Amino acid sequence: MNNHTIAYINISGILIISAILSGAYYFQFIMHEHPCPLCLLQRLCFLGVMFGLFLNLKFGFNSAHYGISILSALLGAGISYRQILLHICPSPTDFGFGTPVLGMHLYTWALIAFLTGILAIAFLMLFPKQFEKTEDHTLNPIFDFLSGIAFTLCFLLALTNGIATFFECGIGFCPDNPDSYMIFKGQWG
Repeated sequence: MNNHTIAYINISGILIISAILSGAYYFQFIMHEHPCPLCLLQRLCFLGVMFGLFLNLKFGFNSAHYGISILSALLGAGISYRQILLHICPSPTDFGFGTPVLGMHLYTWALIAFLTGILAIAFLMLFPKQFEKTEDHTLNPIFDFLSGIAFTLCFLLALTNGIATFFECGIGFCPDNPDSYMIFKGQWG
């Protein structure tokens, strides 16, 4: 596999994670389902995976960049698994957190996405030629354009997540089961 293909796979990973986070924002802003603290941590882990992939695009392929993505995905998988375990035994009062999508909650889909990401990155690391140092790690103008879009998505999603989290939690701890934005209620944890 050549570096062009690997670069486009990195860009595709960023776009897929952007779609996942955009879906989570849809539930937050359109469906008015406020994310719990574990959901917010999963979002941060998705941003960490994106950050590692973006470092590959900006500074050249490096196993340390993949390591950032894998560690973020492992942490995200652990958080997702923890949330699944909190709701694994349904009761008359606990139907899970949030609206299910295709029969599974977002945290279950997050676990699947994190595990898939770990497998995909491990597969990419099987191609050692990408780590050989070259003078120019940029590939072509289309690549530069797509990596610019990837950076913009990373930045906007991280900024949106930070602002939304501040509105939801204020400067203190986030509520376990949020139902509104604390900043609009005048509560500053």
